[in-house]
Amino acid sequence: MNNLSLSKIIRALRLPFTTASALPFIAGSFIFKEIFEFVPFSLGLMTAVLTHLGANLINDYADSKYGTDWQDRNFYNFFGGSKLIQEGSLPLNFYLYLAVAFFAISFLSILTLAFLFKNVSIIGYYILIMFLGFSYSHKPLALSYRRMGEVIIFLLFGPAVLMGGYFIQTHIFPDLRSFMLSLPFGLFTTAILFSNEIPDRQTDMKSNKFTWASVVSSSRGFIIYLVIILLGYLSIILNIIMGYLSWVSCFALIFLILSLKAANILKRYHDDKLMLVNSSKLTIAVQSLVGLVIILDLLL
Repeated sequence: MNNLSLSKIIRALRLPFTTASALPFIAGSFIFKEIFEFVPFSLGLMTAVLTHLGANLINDYADSKYGTDWQDRNFYNFFGGSKLIQEGSLPLNFYLYLAVAFFAISFLSILTLAFLFKNVSIIGYYILIMFLGFSYSHKPLALSYRRMGEVIIFLLFGPAVLMGGYFIQTHIFPDLRSFMLSLPFGLFTTAILFSNEIPDRQTDMKSNKFTWASVVSSSRGFIIYLVIILLGYLSIILNIIMGYLSWVSCFALIFLILSLKAANILKRYHDDKLMLVNSSKLTIAVQSLVGLVIILDLLL
């Protein structure tokens, strides 16, 4: 702990990945432009990001506790965990205590929103979200070890966070438009997860962690990746056809080029972790760029 630095904190939190929670929440908040309440927006955004960070910390805590992250102690930045526990830079319990602190602050924000809205139902919804974020990695459910983590990521970083942003501004839930608009965010974030699972496939299976990447051989993982990505672009087209997005969102289809490049890397270098870092970078870039195009469309 004496060597604790800002760079290590950022690395432990996996801070750059918070675009996966921030962008869909912002998009949901801007669907109905005639109404925008800044204080609820700020509380909601803080809740979304801190809950995401708490889940990241629990993920490292659980994967280290159950032995997964000890299979390969090299740090790859985008997959395989932060490795700070394996390097001896941070103790295991640091991750647990900080995660609990983030969840606690998020819960206080939700209590404040429930008081402002005079609506206690959002407390129940948030408890469910927090439970799923914890259970994604940690036992007794450890959903990411049972080929269910991808579904949870889709739900949490798609419908849950975007429809949450929409609800905070409009007090409407459920809603078809916000659900449809959440699909691209959920699918592209799931693609990030899957692209990170392929390089970890062998070490995950050694520690009895079975993800979608374990369904097929590593050389065929790119096929599942392509299906997820193409569903993401198809959901954008569907939103345009339904009138929920305008022609502006057609610009998001340009990034299909980057997605295909990432798929090609997954196909050609499926056993080369250093090369697979590039597919992760491209997929994160696509998720962020597509999200920004959709937000711009909603604003215009």
